[in-house]
Amino acid sequence: MRLIKAIDKIIEDIENSKWQDKLELIVSRPDADRVHNDDIFFFDIYSHSTLALIVFYENYAEILWVGSHSDYDSTFKGNKKTIETWLRNHGKIK
Repeated sequence: MRLIKAIDKIIEDIENSKWQDKLELIVSRPDADRVHNDDIFFFDIYSHSTLALIVFYENYAEILWVGSHSDYDSTFKGNKKTIETWLRNHGKIK
């Protein structure tokens, strides 16, 4: 139940945000880590060992991936180059 509330909080923060730039997002959500220049971030829900990969567009955000830290390590190997390859293979970047 707490995980659902934590995800709802991320969604609420995104929906209600007035972020003018990425720094404001990171200040507002210190669990956000920008992993690509195309406004793609991982959100680390610490207390639940869950990560969410989210891309921001002008008027909306899209959740691209959600998983545990173990899933993240297995999928992304903990490095931005592997994340970039995954994004490219899924048609999210060129």
